[in-house]
Amino acid sequence: MPGGILVVFVSVVFVKAPTMFRIVRGLTLQLRTRDYVAAAQTRGEGPWYIMLWEIPPNTRGPLIVDCCLRIGYTTILLGTLGFFGFGLLPESPGWGTTINDGRRLLSIYQHPALVSAVSLLSLMLGLILLADGLHEGSLKD
Repeated sequence: MPGGILVVFVSVVFVKAPTMFRIVRGLTLQLRTRDYVAAAQTRGEGPWYIMLWEIPPNTRGPLIVDCCLRIGYTTILLGTLGFFGFGLLPESPGWGTTINDGRRLLSIYQHPALVSAVSLLSLMLGLILLADGLHEGSLKD
């Protein structure tokens, strides 16, 4: 199976999109029962106004956290696809292909695989800390 950006894009979108849609739908269904939505309905606001101006600002915190975590999970997925040879073309650099190439030299030199693995780990840790900080900042509003 030839690797290419279209194959990677389609596989990532089909894997990740349904769960994101479920999260947005669940948040929206939860938030439509809140008091500020009832207050907007009492003011005489229409459903489009409520959908566009009342609900999205209140979904900001959980969606920011989820998007930051999904960027990390997608990076790990792309690394895994590259490790198994289903990622981008071999000429394009990727953490998964670098780890796979360094795996062959692991008994002699640990540097090629270790640097890529630590980089992937630090990116994931940084995204988790960023998501936590953004979530804490959105709670202060």
